[in-house]
Amino acid sequence: MDRKRLLITAVVVVVLVALVILQAHTYRKFDWAAFGKEIEQVNWWMILAAVAVVHLSDALRAVRWALFLKPVKRISPLKLLAAQYIGFAGLALLGRPGEFIRPYIIAKRARRTFASQVAVWTVERIFDMSSVAIILACDLLFAETLRTFPQYDAIRAGGLTLIFLVCFGALVAFVIWKYGPQIAARLEADRQPSHIRHRIAFRIRSFGEGLHTINDLSSFFAIAGLSLCIWMLIASTYWLVLHSYSDPELTTLSLVHSVLLMAGSVAGGVLQLPVVGGGSQLATINLLLYLFNVNPDEPELATSAGILLWLVTFMSVLPVGLALARLEHVSLRKITSESVHQEEEL
Repeated sequence: MDRKRLLITAVVVVVLVALVILQAHTYRKFDWAAFGKEIEQVNWWMILAAVAVVHLSDALRAVRWALFLKPVKRISPLKLLAAQYIGFAGLALLGRPGEFIRPYIIAKRARRTFASQVAVWTVERIFDMSSVAIILACDLLFAETLRTFPQYDAIRAGGLTLIFLVCFGALVAFVIWKYGPQIAARLEADRQPSHIRHRIAFRIRSFGEGLHTINDLSSFFAIAGLSLCIWMLIASTYWLVLHSYSDPELTTLSLVHSVLLMAGSVAGGVLQLPVVGGGSQLATINLLLYLFNVNPDEPELATSAGILLWLVTFMSVLPVGLALARLEHVSLRKITSESVHQEEEL
């Protein structure tokens, strides 16, 4: 691991430890017996349904990636399916370095360059973030049930801000699509050499190349529609997990609340460690406790729900992903090392 990655990992660990200490201080009277009882009364058929929905959303990612590849190579989504599951299993086990497993495997399978698939991965992330922002903005602006929250004015302001950011992001994407090579060339033309400028220029070129895989409006709307569908499916898994409990504090929460939880989990997932997670669970638990007011004086219910949500949405892909990796003789650690090395060379 190079010095930069070591520093980033150390910062993430410190932040997560601080969050856990604060959480433990809040939960001084945490009742582990009550926590166990909450887990025992879960409807596991609903949990299995939630896991199935997560796997369906991952399968739709293969369809979306095939659409990205369509202008340069027609390939069946079935040939990209294993890469999705193996990639997300690697992400769950190895943390952020596992992000590049999917583009690496797909580059080999589709006989494309790794750089081209990193560009697709970059654009995929933009569609993901935009989809979450659009769904959340609609949730914040139009959901009547949120009007009862004391923080409603702040919530509505957040929705308007998100809409502005999505529009601004769309404008930036259009400019890069239209003038990306010229902008990158100008950044690199400066006589004073700068690693930062070269890195920004590379990112602009990668993003521009990824955007040019969308060659017509029908492809754009198909990809955008699939992206929204993927994240609505993920939001529905939150609803299924919450309703797997018999406690009215959770069963009264609707899909509107599930969207808020999903967005909070995505934001918290920035602070993520391999296998143990971190920010995602803490964000979900705190939203349940202090925004939705789920027994804030007795945190066992919210804590069990937060951990179960993380296991279903993030870790449930492991059995399928590891089985496929074994079937296809794929070493996750080897591929991660090679993909990270290639990404650094780029």
